[in-house]
Amino acid sequence: MLQLEIVTPTKTLDQGEVDYIRCPSTDGLFGLMAGHADSIFTVSVGEIKVKKNNKEYFFATSGGFADIMDGKVQLLLETIEESFQIDSNRAKDAYDRAKSRLFDHKGDEERSKLALFRAKNRLKVSER
Repeated sequence: MLQLEIVTPTKTLDQGEVDYIRCPSTDGLFGLMAGHADSIFTVSVGEIKVKKNNKEYFFATSGGFADIMDGKVQLLLETIEESFQIDSNRAKDAYDRAKSRLFDHKGDEERSKLALFRAKNRLKVSER
């Protein structure tokens, strides 16, 4: 078992003991289980999966860091939303706005791409 704590600038979620954590990183997905070596990973925009008591929980994140030390995992993230908390209509609107800005060449292209990627991720996770 791993102790999981999720920290954002606005809230802290103590998930307690979990069996497994899967996070997106800049180098692909990484998984964590009991006995994982101490390490620090970069977390990218994507879906976080947590297995606890034979149930799976899904979260959308916009990135941050994972700090693994002594059987405790701290996810230090910019944002976190559990799948059932995501307003899919709002996420769809954000997706449409970002897509429009990107294809209309309005504003910063990289920023528009990132906004589109985050909105796609939120829509995907909201369907879990």
